[in-house]
Amino acid sequence: MYKKIILCICLSLMSSLSAKEVSSKVLKEISSLEMLKSSGVKIQKVYIENDVYLLEALIEGRLQTLFLTKDKKNLITGKVYDVNKGVELTIPINVAILKGKEGFSYGEGKDEYYLFTDPECPYCKKFESYFPQLKKHVKINVLFYPLDFHKNAMDLAAFILSAKTDESKAQAMFVAEPSLKAFKNKKYKKGEKEKLVKIIKEQMALGEKLGVRGTPTLFSVNGKSVVWSSLLEKYNIK
Repeated sequence: MYKKIILCICLSLMSSLSAKEVSSKVLKEISSLEMLKSSGVKIQKVYIENDVYLLEALIEGRLQTLFLTKDKKNLITGKVYDVNKGVELTIPINVAILKGKEGFSYGEGKDEYYLFTDPECPYCKKFESYFPQLKKHVKINVLFYPLDFHKNAMDLAAFILSAKTDESKAQAMFVAEPSLKAFKNKKYKKGEKEKLVKIIKEQMALGEKLGVRGTPTLFSVNGKSVVWSSLLEKYNIK
């Protein structure tokens, strides 16, 4: 009854903002479903949008989003989209835990976002190449999330954070790569790099708590996941 799994993959635009949290009674009913109980899945919160339940699920210590049809017969994994609006259905994230934890902020616009990035991620580099054009429209709070398979990512992140001002950190991020002379010749004061690595690991832990899986991961201040290319469309950037 509960074993039908549907994987929904589609081109995404900006995430929607209309999910509403359900009552404790509905949360209890869904948490009691046999498939979820027998699988050891812990449901922490449930939202509803477009007759679909959005489940904030804790699976093996990691937050994931599952979806359940309103009749509670079909469990859905992957991504689900509103076909009329062309937006992904997502659970609001508590980005309040990120406030003041960013490595630096970039931009002077009124629209604010939180970005988890990796200095060796080519997709992050692509997004960051548009920062100067986005500067007047947005404020992006940057946190680092070095991926294990990028061997220089942690050191590059430390190099960027070692700059003294937000502007100089941004400029370092734009040019940072393993072959950069300034990176290869960088000298740290005693204990300085260890402190920077500690900050980066704290940012990574926050990302894991919010369910970050890869980079770039972008959140609005409303806690919605945002696909970065949608910002270019929003501000008419080619």
